[in-house]
Amino acid sequence: MNFAFSEEQEELRKVVKTFLEAKSPEAEVRAQMDTTDGFDPAVWRQMGEEMGLQGLIIPENYGGSGYSYVELGVVLEEMGKALLCAPFFSTVALAANALMHGGSEAAKNEYLPGIASGATTATVAFTEENGRWDEAGVTLTEAGGKLTGTKSFVLDGHTANLVLVLAKSSGGGLALYAVDGGASGLTRTALSTMDQTRKQAKLEFNGVEAKLVSKDGFSWADWSTVLDLAAVALAAEQVGGAERCLNMAVEYAKVRVQFGRPIGSFQAIKHKCADMLLEVESAKSAAYYAFWCAAELNEELPSVASLAKAYCSEAYFHSAAENIQIHGGIGFTWEHPAHLYFKRAKSSELLFGDPTYHRELLAQRIGI
Repeated sequence: MNFAFSEEQEELRKVVKTFLEAKSPEAEVRAQMDTTDGFDPAVWRQMGEEMGLQGLIIPENYGGSGYSYVELGVVLEEMGKALLCAPFFSTVALAANALMHGGSEAAKNEYLPGIASGATTATVAFTEENGRWDEAGVTLTEAGGKLTGTKSFVLDGHTANLVLVLAKSSGGGLALYAVDGGASGLTRTALSTMDQTRKQAKLEFNGVEAKLVSKDGFSWADWSTVLDLAAVALAAEQVGGAERCLNMAVEYAKVRVQFGRPIGSFQAIKHKCADMLLEVESAKSAAYYAFWCAAELNEELPSVASLAKAYCSEAYFHSAAENIQIHGGIGFTWEHPAHLYFKRAKSSELLFGDPTYHRELLAQRIGI
C-alpha cells in the first residue's frame, strides 16, 4: 500500500501554500486577530469562488468537488502552517461533516451548496458550559420546534450565517437543528480567549425557532463520527503548525551567533531540534494514516482519530514551546510570531478533548 501523496495532491499543496503566503502572512494574521469578525470576507470569497476550497470534500451533487479527506488534510496542514484566520475549520470540518454524516437528504440539498460555494459560513454548537465532549454533556433542549439553553466555546459562533445545534429533542433523543445566525431570541457573545487566531463565542438560545435537519435514526454514534472526523482535521492543522515551529527554530539556530559560533552548533540546541524533528515526523505519520482512515470511513477511524489527536496535540505544543526556548528572550515578546503558534498549539490541544481524554477514549474503543 502506497501512502505517498499523488502528483495532484502535491500540486494542491503547492497552490494552497502559494495562496496562503500571499493572503495570510504574519501581518495579516495580526490584523485579523484584532478585528471582531476575525477574518477577511474578501479572502473567504476568493477561497470559495476561485479556489473551491470550501467545497473540496462535499460531493458533486451538492455543489462540491467530491475529493477525499486526504485532500482536505493537505489543505488544513498548510493552513496550520500559516495560522489562517478564517471560519474554514468550523464551516468545513465541522458543519459540512455534520450535514454529510448526520443530516437528512433535504438538509444536505438545502445547506451544502451554500457552504461549497463559500456563500455560507457555518458552525456547530455542541459543547456547553460544562465543557464536556460526551453525550452526557448535552443538556440544551428542544420543545415545540424551539431551542432553550446555552452553548459555549462555539468556533466562529458570533459570525456564522448557519448554526447547527446538537440538542435533546422533545422525544428524549439527540437531534441536530439548524438555526439562522440572526434568529430572534439568539444572543451571540464573542469570548475573550488566549488564542485570538481562532474566535469562539457563547450562544444563548431563548426559545429560538429551529429546523430539524438530522436524518432518521440519528444517534450519538453518528455524532461520534462527526467528532472523529473533526479530530482528524485538527490533527492535520497541528502537524502543519508543529512543522512551522520546527523550521522557525532551525532557521534561527543557524543565524543566531553566541560566543563566535551559531547556536545550532551547540549540543543542547542540536538535541532540542532533533527531538522536535522526531516528534513532527511521528505526528505526520499518525495524521496521514488518520486522513486515509477518514477517507475510507473504515472501522479503524475511531481509534486512529483519538490516537492522532492525542499525539499531534502534544507534538505541536512541545514544538511550539521549544521554539520559544531556542529563540530565547525574543521568543517571549509580543512582536515575535513564536507566541502566536504557542497559543494556537495550546487551544488546539484542548479542542475536542485533551490528550488524556483521547487516550482514555482510545483505551475504551480498543477494549482495554
